Amino acid sequence: MRRGDTAAQTGLISPAARDALATWLDQQRALKGAAENTLTAYQGDVADFLAFMTAHKAEPQGLGALAKITISDMRAWMARTRGPGVGPRSMARKLSAVKAFYRWLAEREGFEPTAVLATRAPKFSKKLPRPLAVDAARAMIDFVELQSRHPWVATRDVAVLTLLWGCGLRISEALGLRGADAPLPETLRISGKGGKERVVPVLPAAREAVAAYLRACPFPQEADGPLFRAVRGGPLGPRAISQVMADARMQLGLPATATPHAMRHSFATHLLDAGGDLRAIQELLGHASLSTTQAYTAVDTARLMDVYNRAHPKAG
Repeated sequence: MRRGDTAAQTGLISPAARDALATWLDQQRALKGAAENTLTAYQGDVADFLAFMTAHKAEPQGLGALAKITISDMRAWMARTRGPGVGPRSMARKLSAVKAFYRWLAEREGFEPTAVLATRAPKFSKKLPRPLAVDAARAMIDFVELQSRHPWVATRDVAVLTLLWGCGLRISEALGLRGADAPLPETLRISGKGGKERVVPVLPAAREAVAAYLRACPFPQEADGPLFRAVRGGPLGPRAISQVMADARMQLGLPATATPHAMRHSFATHLLDAGGDLRAIQELLGHASLSTTQAYTAVDTARLMDVYNRAHPKAG
């Protein structure tokens, strides 16, 4: 939901409900360290729900009215929300935000939120990560070095992709490094989603790639400035790296899933293939839940079954 849409929806909500939503968002920020993007999504989803209930009931939904929402009301909201562009995955996210808000509101106001909390999200198939094979990841890094007309930009792109693949960084984490982080040490302390910190080992290849970029970069490195620079000297943005990889994958014949985030997926999958411990990989990736990391075991199993089905004498 765009910011303007959220503001319009918030205007339809009763002052008491609006204040409750603002208080809940403040607590999510202060106590749980929720990221701003997450809070923006929460605000849009819950404001949309509250505005719908106002229109559905044809009366302002104060806190007392919100405590009386029924299963029928919830079904009506889900039926209206499940429209074009809102699939099962998005619907599940919206319902999760509403439930989290209601769980908090019910505890604060002392009412029973069963109708809301008992509402089931639509089923959907979780998308498995799409990592690159080892040779494809290497080919990607080798190819981007040949793409740019500016030699220093080529070394920059190699350094960024090497950090994504060699350290499992998110693109935002790699581009968030500052001049003070160079030369890269053997371990980096990374602040990830929700401010969660983790310590990531930096392979010699990654340190060398960044050192080569720094030697070639024509712009002075400032301790409080960005480590990676755009062509004109400003901070390098994720879109530039996405475009670099898009150009390279077309030449290499790789699928559209060969994105910067796929390099992070590749880091995890290749570690798992090499016998890496799932808990250790969870820590390196900064996943809050082991279940998120376990998606990589599903990738490994899916690949194993594909090989089995193609190679087994009984196949076909």
